Amino acid sequence: MTGKPPLGLFITGNNTEVGKTYVSALIARQIVASGIRLGVYKPAASGCRLEAGGLVAEDAVQLWEAAGRPGTLDEVCPQKFAAPLAPHLAARAEGKELDAGLLRRGAEVWADRCDLLLVEGAGGLMSPMSDAEYVADLAADFGYPLIVVAANRLGVINETMQTLITASVVKGGSLQTAGVILNDLAPQPDDVSRDSNFEQLQKRCEPPMLAHVPYAAPQLPQEIDWVALAQGKITDG
Repeated sequence: MTGKPPLGLFITGNNTEVGKTYVSALIARQIVASGIRLGVYKPAASGCRLEAGGLVAEDAVQLWEAAGRPGTLDEVCPQKFAAPLAPHLAARAEGKELDAGLLRRGAEVWADRCDLLLVEGAGGLMSPMSDAEYVADLAADFGYPLIVVAANRLGVINETMQTLITASVVKGGSLQTAGVILNDLAPQPDDVSRDSNFEQLQKRCEPPMLAHVPYAAPQLPQEIDWVALAQGKITDG
């Protein structure tokens, strides 16, 4: 894939509804605070709300605000659809077709305008983007290291390990995972696994556990060298 910024990170989830955009925004704020010119890109969004000016992708707005409003919202997310479905199905619900080429070309506007580009996928790696493609195909074409956001809840170990295994085998094993971030969702007093999930993931995951984000945290709990991760410099967690 040509025309994209040379450095970037592709943020995916170990499932849907894991707080991926929330964590992406925390990452964006930390990167911007370090003085790095940041671009943010959401190739496609569904479940968008209708306002007077058209469809608004809330995920894209959160990324854009966190990054300091670089470019325009249409440049952050060029394809928006109303139905809460996989993007290609949401497009068809409106009598349209998802533009697979634009999913990739849309990042070209950031080529000379940022030092690092954050790309947020839709759902997990095996979430469909078209009849024949998955998020993993898009991530492989970007070629950026993956950041996996995992929801801290019962089952996170299985879901995260499956995501990492998928990353290691799809597209000829071309996906490199830079690290995993465990994200606390709303408190669930009956889920005692939340107390041990981070330690258990540290023992089992080959990529480093980068952070454990408390529920509703205003910032990441520690500083992370995002440029080094984007450069493929994977270190122990």
